[in-house]
Amino acid sequence: MSKSLTDQTLALAGVFQAATLVSQVAHQGRCAESTLETSLRSLFVTNPDDTLEVYGGELMNLREGLDALAKILSNQTRQQDMDILRYSLNLIQLESSLNRNRDMLSAIGQRIDSARHTASHFGYVHSNLISNLASVYQDTISTFRLRIQVTGDPNVLQREENAAKVRALLLAGIRSAVLWRQTGGRRWQLIFRRRKVAAIARELAEKANQSVYHSG
Repeated sequence: MSKSLTDQTLALAGVFQAATLVSQVAHQGRCAESTLETSLRSLFVTNPDDTLEVYGGELMNLREGLDALAKILSNQTRQQDMDILRYSLNLIQLESSLNRNRDMLSAIGQRIDSARHTASHFGYVHSNLISNLASVYQDTISTFRLRIQVTGDPNVLQREENAAKVRALLLAGIRSAVLWRQTGGRRWQLIFRRRKVAAIARELAEKANQSVYHSG
């Protein structure tokens, strides 16, 4: 696995994309299905040849995460941006705790592996798979002392399908945080290389947007 700053930025965009979708679901009860699929599908890519393969091999699949990463690391002003940043940093912190808990890592791996059948049968955005992944998060990551407090519309979050989607997306965010660490990502870089990472994210986001226009 390559450990370039570009690879780290792609993985970090995966974290921010999951966090962005969590925020959208929490506030509006919906998010783009194709972006949701990219995040949830990443959980099942366990032996990638390169970083981008985790996200379907297409830069355009990470467009929302790259946009969020570039914008938030440069200048976060809206409350929702601050929430996305908080979710992302919490996910990175939770992954660090998970990395020290081999039994939990193994349990998560086994349960995701057993969910492959559901994914192949129903697809990656089906409610059955989302509920399955949500229960994995609830039984494992949710037991850590640090709990991610998701803010949004209480009426939206009270609906079970939205709560399940949020938990499944947080699990996907953990997957990207694992990838970020594997590519050499470290928390101090978010302080000392913040502008550099934001610049790379902006450049990659522009390429992703161009590929969307060309394929349209």
